[in-house]
Amino acid sequence: MRPLIIDVEASGFGRGSYPIEVGVALASGETRCMIIRREPEWVHWDDSAEGLHGISREELNRHGKSVAEVANFLNSWLAGQVVYSDAWGNDSSWLALLFEYANVGQRFKLESLRSLLNEHQLEVWHETKENLTQASDFRRHRASNDALILQQTYCKTADVTVVLEE
Repeated sequence: MRPLIIDVEASGFGRGSYPIEVGVALASGETRCMIIRREPEWVHWDDSAEGLHGISREELNRHGKSVAEVANFLNSWLAGQVVYSDAWGNDSSWLALLFEYANVGQRFKLESLRSLLNEHQLEVWHETKENLTQASDFRRHRASNDALILQQTYCKTADVTVVLEE
């Protein structure tokens, strides 16, 4: 079974950063992604982070959804489930900020993806992820693509583990 994976892109790293995009890979392998319109109090912007995610402030203003709309969609897709992140420390902070500004309770649990991995998976994780990333036809670095690559990496390393243990 595929774990639910979430990835959050942000305005930068560290103090003052905020979520600008959230992507989810569902158990079916389907992905969902939403750009988040910034709140007026959210002013931090790191040009080097923009270089990574490729989302401009203008794109946020033009295509971003309100924090309430994003929070409600996440709850409708993920309610009552455990969702995994490969960057739990950052993603949990950015999701908490999103839900706080939306004034909506988060109805899913966020856990570290690392908690699912056994020793063998940890050993082959980075190489497997790199191979899958290179083999993908993703043209843009986006949260949903990242979530899907993480989910595929989990499944691929789990398959390898099963084969080795037989």
